[in-house]
Amino acid sequence: MNGVSNLNTTIQVTNLTKSFDNLNAVDDISMTLTTGITGFLGPNGAGKSTTMRLLCGFSVPDSGAVLICGHDIIATPRPAQACIGYLPEAAGGFSHLTVHEFLMLCGESRGFWGRKLNAIIEEVAKTVALQEALDRQLKSLSKGWRQRAWFAQAVLHDPPILILDEPTDGLDPNQKDHIRELIRKFASEKTILLSTHILEEAEEICDRAIILNNGRIVADETPEALADERGRLSSAFRQLTQQQSQNELPG
Repeated sequence: MNGVSNLNTTIQVTNLTKSFDNLNAVDDISMTLTTGITGFLGPNGAGKSTTMRLLCGFSVPDSGAVLICGHDIIATPRPAQACIGYLPEAAGGFSHLTVHEFLMLCGESRGFWGRKLNAIIEEVAKTVALQEALDRQLKSLSKGWRQRAWFAQAVLHDPPILILDEPTDGLDPNQKDHIRELIRKFASEKTILLSTHILEEAEEICDRAIILNNGRIVADETPEALADERGRLSSAFRQLTQQQSQNELPG
């Protein structure tokens, strides 16, 4: 795929903080992410989605810094965002467009036009096995096919960074397997941050697991280091997240 060319595939987060109504949704988070798949885990309200929106520049932090491939997401958002492919949680919209029209729209918004864009769409459709749905409206597709289309827009410009918020949420087992297989395809050359409530998913595909609770990082290890004798993360997850805030936090 021919897209963003950048040898730096690093996300650097320093003392990131974001509050809503005096509640710390993201509380002094620092982390550095490099090539591979990092699972972003935590209970509802832990701050995962809020952190991902901050990393993508869709929300402005109260304090702290985010560098995407060396670009400051606040000071220089355009080059930073050009390095990101983002799949939002419960992605939707553009239901009246065909998949091809949707990808054309996404490609043009990223500066691709004409024959080059058509070639990119053809290649990404082949990569994610989307060819047979290109002429169908998004609203006519099953949730699994729509998720595949939204995954295609995230990788359309071949970004070095993928930020995927609950990419398999609500999918059946076969659909989950397909999306996980797609994620694995890109893991050798991209930095992937993947939030999930499915601990088995993190056990299966993640190289690293970061657990959030009440807006703070409470664990940052390999899944193997956090797993119990059965190779499961559930015991460590319960222990690390049992102290819940009395207030529900966004994200």
